[in-house]
Amino acid sequence: MTDDRAFLKGNEALAYGALRTGLNAYFAYPITPSSEIPETLAAEFDRRSYPAFRTFLQAASELEAISMVIGAAATGAKAMTATSGPGFSLKQEGLSYAAGMELPMLIVDVNRAGPGLGNLGPEQSDYFQATRGGGHGGYPTIVLAPASVPEMAAFPALGFDLAFEYRTPVTVLADAFLGQLKEDLVLPDVAAPVYAPEWAATGARGATRHVLSSLHLELADQSRHSHHLREKRDRIAAREPRAEEFETDDAEVVFVAYGICARLARRAIRLLRARSVRAGLFRPITLAPFPADRLRRLVAAGRSKLLVVELNAGQMVDDVRLAAAGGADVRSVGEMGGLLPGSGDLVRAAEAMLR
Repeated sequence: MTDDRAFLKGNEALAYGALRTGLNAYFAYPITPSSEIPETLAAEFDRRSYPAFRTFLQAASELEAISMVIGAAATGAKAMTATSGPGFSLKQEGLSYAAGMELPMLIVDVNRAGPGLGNLGPEQSDYFQATRGGGHGGYPTIVLAPASVPEMAAFPALGFDLAFEYRTPVTVLADAFLGQLKEDLVLPDVAAPVYAPEWAATGARGATRHVLSSLHLELADQSRHSHHLREKRDRIAAREPRAEEFETDDAEVVFVAYGICARLARRAIRLLRARSVRAGLFRPITLAPFPADRLRRLVAAGRSKLLVVELNAGQMVDDVRLAAAGGADVRSVGEMGGLLPGSGDLVRAAEAMLR
């Protein structure tokens, strides 16, 4: 690897992207298929190249790891953890506390097949858990979905910016295929802002004392806090939806897909257009907030056949149907158990919609 150009796995690229945006602390319990993230960070720890990276600790459990992230985030540090499905489940209690305490942090979930221990193959079955706030209580979350190794490197900077702007946990939801995929990239030359949040509990001598807690024993206090979190969620939903469109201007059928499935859909689009079938792609970049208004405008413009591609039994398809509001024929196709649908499967599904 040179200073900027590299040939890396997605997991490795994400680690370097986090370092380049000024990561201060990393706590995690290693789990495949995300293990290259802590391996890369451990190899770079205590080197002069990344002086902001002060703390690396392999916790004894996922519960310990997310609690350590909470402690670091409470000081205003850029703190991150990474895991896969089983570990993501174990972190949900801590994420609920972090949302209630309004702590910025970055959580990476490299989704593998499940439920239970499942296997190490790629799935997108953590969609509901990530986008709905998988812990107890209702709370806003932001979920980013990269679709390439360069985006794996770039999204930590975006994630931390959003986390500190809105004081909320941000999840990067990838999949096992993307985590292990190797691509050539130029590592992002990003600013590494040093946040100095006024709310942080730094413990510095003479500093203003701040108490960060998710406990509000008085009913009126909890009500005010809950309304505040809801208003924040509404601001995020209004300002931060992101999506990418590809060949949608004249599309007869539009694939809706994220992560590795978006790449599979692009291949199918090329095959379909070679057969004079006008196909396009709508790729949500933020899964939460879901870019519903942009998809709704696409439907209003006449794109009335939407084919959702995802590696689960059907989860994002619910958000697509809500966004379409009855104005489109919405169908889904995908695989589970670590398998990927073939380009031919997507081509046949798209052609079936047009019959």
